[in-house]
Amino acid sequence: MGVMKWRGRGGGGRIEDRRGAGGGLGGGGIPLPMGKAGGGLGLIIALVMFLVFGGLPGGGGGGFGVDPGTGQFGQAPAPTEEQLQTPLKDDPGKFADFIAGDVDATWKKLFAESGKTYEQPIVVLYDSQVSTACGNAPSTVGPFYCPRDRKVYLDLTFMNQLQQQLGAQGDFAQAYIIAHEIGHHVQNLLGVMDDVNLSQQENPDDANDLSVRLELQADCLAGVWAFSALQQQDLLESGDIEEALNAAAAVGDDRIQKRAGGEVNPDTFTHGSGDQRVKWFKSGFQSGRPDDCDTFDGDV
Repeated sequence: MGVMKWRGRGGGGRIEDRRGAGGGLGGGGIPLPMGKAGGGLGLIIALVMFLVFGGLPGGGGGGFGVDPGTGQFGQAPAPTEEQLQTPLKDDPGKFADFIAGDVDATWKKLFAESGKTYEQPIVVLYDSQVSTACGNAPSTVGPFYCPRDRKVYLDLTFMNQLQQQLGAQGDFAQAYIIAHEIGHHVQNLLGVMDDVNLSQQENPDDANDLSVRLELQADCLAGVWAFSALQQQDLLESGDIEEALNAAAAVGDDRIQKRAGGEVNPDTFTHGSGDQRVKWFKSGFQSGRPDDCDTFDGDV
């Protein structure tokens, strides 16, 4: 198992640490069922429900994904600059800060090369529950991105539990998850999410297929960052990429449906199979080019 060479390199992400804030469900919206985040079959079933039957009301999504929606929901107050600059004392928070900052730096460079300006997202660390512009969410939804407030939401404890349950272990597996969610932010900035949302409304029969293609593109964009981490920054150790590939395979819809004890039904996929997720992560990682992440053209 590889260990990323991140210690001592500082942070760089815009981190809003809401851990220990008691849930923060004061912003309106519809609370979701809590489920059993503690582990076992309860966690897997909760994850499957969010993967297969939809994500957060109003535009967010769980299980390493996002389900663009149309509802309007409240959100927590915007953090002050002082809150964003609060020093993180624990390693999980520092790791998330470093990875988010490094992923952002990669996209800032790539956007600049295309004559565009990259807007750095806020990464919210929380536990138990969280209020977002896409609705209220328990930690059982897993890491997610809300396009309405342009924030990535991470429950680091849940991420650890999820890796233990699905076998996607290692620090680079967590880095892949963070890079995937920031990949959704990139899609949002480029208007891809708006296009998908419109297409889903106009062609409801294609909604799941479009969701899969959106998720696979975010996997590919995570691979683009991994290329930079390996080739340009020397951040990776032997075994790191294998951790990311294992994580991508483990969170495939087919793998999760099997673990929940049900039949694998590709018609209900919203994120793609394990093989598809690995394929598209590799596509981004092997070239480092966002142009190689067009999952909306042809078969996936």
